Amino acid sequence: MIELYILDVPENTAVAKVAAEDPAVTVGQVGPYFVISADGPIVIDRRATGCRHAVWYSCVAGVARTARITRHDKDALRVEQA
Repeated sequence: MIELYILDVPENTAVAKVAAEDPAVTVGQVGPYFVISADGPIVIDRRATGCRHAVWYSCVAGVARTARITRHDKDALRVEQA
């Protein structure tokens, strides 16, 4: 299981919302974090979120031990099994 943690602040809400549009992805809450999880890769398109670059590059709070970020550029964030 891949898990991506994003701080639950207004600036990051769009990231969780776009992630939740993928039927293979589940978005939940743990404390002050959105937990975005899936059995396969998680891919989030920055343009779909409407996030500015500064918010985009600072949105990731962490990933599960079994996952790693394989792409985090101006276009997309991709998290896969480690």
